[in-house]
Amino acid sequence: MSPCHARAGLLVLLMFTAPFAGCMGENNSEGLPNEDALTVSPEVIPGGEWTTIMLSASKDMSVFIPYFIQDPGSMRAQNGTVFDLMKGESVSVSVLFPPRNTEVVLLIGDYGRMEWPIRAAGESWMDWDADRTSGSAVATAPNEDAGGLWSWLVPNDVNGGDVTVKKMETVREQRADLTDADGVGASGGWVNGRDVYEWVDFITDDTPCATCGPDGAVGYLDRWIGNANPSYEHAITYFEGVMQGYGLDSVEVHRFQSNTAWAVNICGYKTGSVYPDEWLIFGAHFDIAPPVAYTPGVLPGYGTRHGAYDNAAGSSMVLTTASVLAEFDARRTMVFCLWSSEEEGLWGSRSFANDLPDGVTVSNYLNLDMAGVNYPGDYALSVYLGPDGTEEAVDQTGMFHLAEWIGADALDLASQMERGREEWLAGGESPLWGNKYTDTVAIYESPTARSDHQSFQNIGVATLGWNGVVDGYPCYHRECDTMETMIDYMDTDESTGINNLAHSWDIVTWWAVFAFLHMDQSPVPNEL
Repeated sequence: MSPCHARAGLLVLLMFTAPFAGCMGENNSEGLPNEDALTVSPEVIPGGEWTTIMLSASKDMSVFIPYFIQDPGSMRAQNGTVFDLMKGESVSVSVLFPPRNTEVVLLIGDYGRMEWPIRAAGESWMDWDADRTSGSAVATAPNEDAGGLWSWLVPNDVNGGDVTVKKMETVREQRADLTDADGVGASGGWVNGRDVYEWVDFITDDTPCATCGPDGAVGYLDRWIGNANPSYEHAITYFEGVMQGYGLDSVEVHRFQSNTAWAVNICGYKTGSVYPDEWLIFGAHFDIAPPVAYTPGVLPGYGTRHGAYDNAAGSSMVLTTASVLAEFDARRTMVFCLWSSEEEGLWGSRSFANDLPDGVTVSNYLNLDMAGVNYPGDYALSVYLGPDGTEEAVDQTGMFHLAEWIGADALDLASQMERGREEWLAGGESPLWGNKYTDTVAIYESPTARSDHQSFQNIGVATLGWNGVVDGYPCYHRECDTMETMIDYMDTDESTGINNLAHSWDIVTWWAVFAFLHMDQSPVPNEL
């Protein structure tokens, strides 16, 4: 990385953390309602799931909820709101509280207040409360949804001064049949990493079964593209049926002629209720590296039967996400795609992106490819965005800000992100894909595009994606890319490989879901 690139990254960091440091106002809480004037029930908040809470005021006040809420008029998710409550009034609201931290906050101000402080993108609400000199500001604005009742929040130049912070404990549901070694801490909520773990385990299950399909196994192996490969078609039929079972508005198997073979994509659609011709796409490739001649040496030959890391992992996260969002109303059409032929050169996603129906645009694209062998194991989790324009600056500042905003608080990764920022500035992307790291999560604008997000960047779409170690993984595109290998590589002195995998997939799946909700309300533009 060039020195000017490092300096540019630091400038971007300063831009996000200090723009409103001079307008925080004096720390004068005299006259503000105190936290005891607001009663919240239940007293202990369920984390990581949509929860109906009751806010009751014993004094006139305004209450800012800085989390996703569901408006009762539009029934759509929106990023926070403010309630004006007079003494004795109550309001019931459905909130999606963060899944991976133990405390949440509400901000309290004088009745009728419109301007509010917010935390910096790279810090949690707890960090902000300990030192309120950072951060920026928002103001209430009219709801822009048809039928919407509660105010939206928009960026603002001033924050209105001090607030009272009410802190509440959160507890996340956990399955009773699991232990810490099995990933019980990532087993509950609207989505969770243990469900992803079980999907990957099932798809790659090589238990012999003569009646299960052409691959002779319980799972869905041998998913390499090929007109003469019955296992490939068997997997397509299965994934199509899974998506149909979610109750999406439609599920389509798209077939494109690519050279001498068909590229096949399985896509589920939930039609947007406000902007149906704007598609928000969530994708991962389901095909795997095809077997080639055995390569003598220490490592097995090129190609794999299982493709656990590359890319049953990403496919499983798409399926997990589609299963919960299928019943959720959105402004934009939600599209959940399993691409084929990524290993052959992005044939599937490229054919899809270049053959959109007339009048349809893609607002944003999220990509999942090779996530799992990363933090909290001994490897970095990369959160990559693009398209990248130059090495002299971060071009996609809005996407960078969004990724940091989600990771720092909802996922409680502020310190890991700071470490990742330092590593990125020091060495760029390549070391993150190959070396071992401790507690490192790196958000950066990627100068390379080696997966399906390139197909959408090529048509002008801003993208966001996640992956772990790539070139440093010895089973990359090889026969040993199995669930057992992933468990082994994620085993640490502090925790089992199964537990770390469940938590890894929990982090990535939640990050993608939160990004999806943000992008439905406010798409992130391509800033090039």
